[in-house]
Amino acid sequence: MQQPFQLDRLRVVLVATRNPLNLGAAARAMSNFGVLHLRVVNPFALAFREARSALGPAAEVLANAEEFSTMADAISDCGLVVCTTAFQHREMHHRIHRLDEGVRLIREHLPSGPVAIVFGSEKSGLSNADLSHGQWLMHIPTRGEHLSMNLGQAVAVTLYETVRDARQPAVPQPLAPATAAELERLTAVLLDALAASGYATPANFAATEQKARRLVRRMNLNPHDAEIVLGMLRQILWKLRSRSGDVTR
Repeated sequence: MQQPFQLDRLRVVLVATRNPLNLGAAARAMSNFGVLHLRVVNPFALAFREARSALGPAAEVLANAEEFSTMADAISDCGLVVCTTAFQHREMHHRIHRLDEGVRLIREHLPSGPVAIVFGSEKSGLSNADLSHGQWLMHIPTRGEHLSMNLGQAVAVTLYETVRDARQPAVPQPLAPATAAELERLTAVLLDALAASGYATPANFAATEQKARRLVRRMNLNPHDAEIVLGMLRQILWKLRSRSGDVTR
């Protein structure tokens, strides 16, 4: 898959994660979107061991995960540190960007050096001390009655939003249009079929010819499709003539 910006400079940092399923889900999301650098800060030891022992798409991300005892150590090489929060029941002292705004800023910074996106524990999120390490905060705009998200889901949504506009599938280049000569040949066979069917008569042939010619050109056919339609019309024409006993014209 094409990678138009430096995803290898993106670090996902999980602080004090307690649930092995959440660790696994976050790692799987990272693998899905090609973000392979996972850092964990003071994870619940049993959860980390259980998550690492699990098999599946996230195994490689978890096997290569780096463990740190402090937030400062986990982000020491990062020029930009973005902390995620649901910002409920606390006073914030940082600039807060909505997810779509935040990931745009992250993409702009990645060419300059490593960026850390930090997620807090399932139970309490990031502490004020953790948040103090970030330049600014980012939140996913959930509804007010249920602000916080599951950790694995939050990582997945954040990474999807980070890569979605930067990873566009390759669009096939359109074929050159059929030439005027190819379209005229198609028009001639169409008119033969219309005459054989009785649709085009000597009385209306001139008008029908103009309509057919305009119709064929409005179809915007490429050479390949023009050849297919031509083959179809020839088969129809052959069938019409064989039924009338005239297969020589």
